[in-house]
Amino acid sequence: MPTRRRLAALVGAAALSLTLAAPATAAPIVIKFSHVVAPDTPKGKGAVKFKELAETYTNGAVTVEVYPNSQLYKDKEELEALQLGAVQMLAPSLAKFGPLGVQAFEVFDLPYIFPDYEALHKVTEGEVGKMLFAKLADKGIAGLAYWDNGFKVMSANSPVRTPDDFLGLKMRIQSSKVLAAQMNALGAVPQVMAFSEVYQALQTGVVDGTENPPSNMFTQKMHEVQKHATVSNHGYLGYAVIVNKQFWEGLPADVRTALEKAMAEATTYANGIAKDENDAALAAMKAAGTTTFHDLTDKERAAWIKALAPVHQQMAGRIGADTIAAVKAATGK
Repeated sequence: MPTRRRLAALVGAAALSLTLAAPATAAPIVIKFSHVVAPDTPKGKGAVKFKELAETYTNGAVTVEVYPNSQLYKDKEELEALQLGAVQMLAPSLAKFGPLGVQAFEVFDLPYIFPDYEALHKVTEGEVGKMLFAKLADKGIAGLAYWDNGFKVMSANSPVRTPDDFLGLKMRIQSSKVLAAQMNALGAVPQVMAFSEVYQALQTGVVDGTENPPSNMFTQKMHEVQKHATVSNHGYLGYAVIVNKQFWEGLPADVRTALEKAMAEATTYANGIAKDENDAALAAMKAAGTTTFHDLTDKERAAWIKALAPVHQQMAGRIGADTIAAVKAATGK
């Protein structure tokens, strides 16, 4: 696992080599865009779209290198790599900013806070989204865009139709105090684990189940090692496209303007395909027949909401009661 010292050494060596080898004419500016999911997910496709647009709009002045599937860094490593300049761009899930000290982003992890995409976009495309990005500045990070993945399903090797079904199950989560509280509220045992390790953990029984949008579940083949799943739509998984602030502000103004245009169009594209990709993934998994999917009845959904409602109050001190109130005001819920 890369350490801070190793990352710093790599950054220093790269900078020295560029200095020694700098030609008379400027070489393309390289943006390393690292992420942890498969290329054929909404985020993976969005990253490739940004690469195409960025290289076109800058007339080759910028080269974007996309590294999917944790090729460079795992979940816990990538933010440190960005801060040190070993990579320039990431699209981490919104829960990743809690361990960085910006817990307000964990509002996105609260169960049943967003009833649908329309309500969600009132936050990510509005003033609350801008307010949250502003909190990253003193961490050396600039926020560029919010990218959707989708609403999550719960999966396990036993039926998980009611809150009582979770009692004692070891459920994988990404690192998030809110998600841990969510699983505790259901009587499950939360297990923090890197995304790249989940398939094997499910296959070997290290964990009993997990939560994911269908696109992640399908592209990582988790449906092959999970017998049951419930389309609960209990939580949202999205990403923030971020850059190293010093790198971003050091770009020539015309280049940065072109990249902003590319990011805006890539965001429209990525968010436009997210729901369709998740619907298609869910249909493909149902057709595969390896996992039995259950759709909640209105009565079952009400039981889930009741069981998870206390998490909002429990996490208010961590996330900020004002942030939670701002989100609920923006969604109108």
